[in-house]
Amino acid sequence: MIEFEYQTVADIPQTDITRGWLEDVVRIEGGNINNLSFVFCDDAFLLSLNQQFLNHDTYTDVICFDDSIGKSIQAEVYISVERVKENARIFEVLEMDELHRVMVHAALHCLGYKDKTKSDKVLMREKEDSALKLRPSELIK
Repeated sequence: MIEFEYQTVADIPQTDITRGWLEDVVRIEGGNINNLSFVFCDDAFLLSLNQQFLNHDTYTDVICFDDSIGKSIQAEVYISVERVKENARIFEVLEMDELHRVMVHAALHCLGYKDKTKSDKVLMREKEDSALKLRPSELIK
């Protein structure tokens, strides 16, 4: 089950299609989704989580609390809508593309993919790009 929760105003169109796309990506990677919650919040809320749980005093776009076992996903993902918008502007991509990249990035982490080393980052980016290409046309607007 994939759930969407809102701590702030966020326009997440086509949530049913987004769920299906993420489920397809996870299935292709050999996993399944037990419970995956996406919580859309603002910078201040995510900063407080970053400080409280990770001892980081920096803004971030996403924090994933991952309780997955093997390839069975069980996680809460917090996404700063403000950071996603800012990063989309910086990277000169559509906001929805950046949001989908962050969402699938979190799901890939839950499946065991890492991004600490250079080679891990390259593989993660390849997986993200492949997943984004799988999006139905309704999500690419």
